[in-house]
Amino acid sequence: MFEKKVAVVTGGAKGIGKAIAEEFRKAGARVCVIDLLPNEYFVGDLADQTVLETFAAQVIADCGHVDYLINNALPLMKGIDSCSYEEFNYALRVGVTAPFYLAKLFAPHFAPGASIVNISSSRDRMSQPQTESYTAAKGGISALTHALAVSFAGKVRVNSISPGWIDTDYTVYHGPDALQQPAGRVGNPMDIAHMVLYLCSEKAGFITGENICIDGGMTRQMIYHNDCGWTLQGGDRT
Repeated sequence: MFEKKVAVVTGGAKGIGKAIAEEFRKAGARVCVIDLLPNEYFVGDLADQTVLETFAAQVIADCGHVDYLINNALPLMKGIDSCSYEEFNYALRVGVTAPFYLAKLFAPHFAPGASIVNISSSRDRMSQPQTESYTAAKGGISALTHALAVSFAGKVRVNSISPGWIDTDYTVYHGPDALQQPAGRVGNPMDIAHMVLYLCSEKAGFITGENICIDGGMTRQMIYHNDCGWTLQGGDRT
């Protein structure tokens, strides 16, 4: 399905990114990973402009073109109480600036039918306390998605995926953790990898500028005291 295609995956050494990279390889693609963690292609910090330029140059030297760019690397998660100015900017450089700059660097080298898939988060529309740096980055990449889709119109399709609770260890949960999700279970990396490959395929040829939330329906479900096995400590809340 993806024979002779070139897929670039950021943060592809573990978790969701690793699953995406492995599925592309199984489908016949050549995969170029960049990650802070050891991997077989390129180790580097996405927050560093020189690293991005060196990585992009290596991909083009090795492969000649890019078919798929998957911006998956995780930004730093810290909150309003503890996140410094430098840490907040670091999160945005990894989560928003790097995807933008890689798209810019690869722009002359995208093959016909190319696709960008940005991995956002359901946190682009909902939050926990003390998650500002991560949440801002994910909101940014969701907005960047439709901006790039319009700028790349007719050349590259650009979409994003917003995962919900994805257990990267493939743990099977029971009880309230599973029941709170309308799908009846917690997600795993393959739920995201399958959608990435679909969005990069010709079957998704009429989809661009979209954000697809893959969260088992969790963001559509209101949970109150005593719902789905959950009990609010300290009393009821309405």
